[in-house]
Amino acid sequence: MEPILNNSKWPALDFYKLENTLNTVQLWTQIIGKIRMKKTPWINHSWHVTLYVSSSGLTTGSIPYKFGIFEMVLNFISHELNITTSNGQVERIKLQSGSIADFYQALFGILRSLEIEVEIFAKPNELQEAIPFDQDQQEREYNEEEIQKYWKALIKIHEVFTRFRSGFTGKVSPVHFFWGAFDLAVSRFSGKPAPKIESVIPNMPQLVMQEAYSHEVSSCGFWAGSKDFPEAFFYSYVYPAPDGFADYEVLPKEAFFSKDLGEFLLPYKAVQSNEEPEKHLLSFLESTFQAASVTGNWDQGLQCNLKSFEKF
Repeated sequence: MEPILNNSKWPALDFYKLENTLNTVQLWTQIIGKIRMKKTPWINHSWHVTLYVSSSGLTTGSIPYKFGIFEMVLNFISHELNITTSNGQVERIKLQSGSIADFYQALFGILRSLEIEVEIFAKPNELQEAIPFDQDQQEREYNEEEIQKYWKALIKIHEVFTRFRSGFTGKVSPVHFFWGAFDLAVSRFSGKPAPKIESVIPNMPQLVMQEAYSHEVSSCGFWAGSKDFPEAFFYSYVYPAPDGFADYEVLPKEAFFSKDLGEFLLPYKAVQSNEEPEKHLLSFLESTFQAASVTGNWDQGLQCNLKSFEKF
């Protein structure tokens, strides 16, 4: 199969074609994400656990170990897990249909050969079904064409999220990929502490949730969908949610507030099919943040105008 490259259009996503492959890749990201988590110093709001969109797929970025640093990349061009060290060692695992147990055993065999010492909690987080990785013998699907479309969508979204991130001078997260909920996200903070969150997520320690939401936050992101919500969409929420947030008028016209989820949603297809998808998405990010910051009485001076720098 020829790789889907040099395509300037936003790809159409079909959840039913993507679903099984996304389930497989999510479990792979949980394994490599947990390795990064155990080898990296803790950063507030669990920012040390995330993956990042790269020029070939999803990467852990640099991870320290006793001989330097190493990196793991789920490469959706060559369809390999690439493992490289700062000592010039390169190892690969073919990404293909098969069991999670086989992937897990192959990866930890390579890590041992590279003298990368790490032990992880070897069960999935934030999923209802939490079969230990080394015991998950189910045959899992991996569709090369569908995962490339998804990754190409992440590239487009990452660019818009990065531009949105640049317009804020307060505390703001990287644009990063959480392997627990399997979403690409970016968050802005007001600087004010938040009440202790009481939400419960399957197979997620409550203490981790409380640290993640320790301060008032406005978050937006992209999620590819689930069985209960079989459609890719963008979301935007604020914690704690102030009075008036849900009723605030936002853009674009396809956006709406979900009472069930407690956040604004915008279907991915509404952006993908628009003549100016980047502007369409940016209007959602900016207007929903305005809803959060205005109703929550944020310091409006935290927003900045960078247009004067664009000529450089």
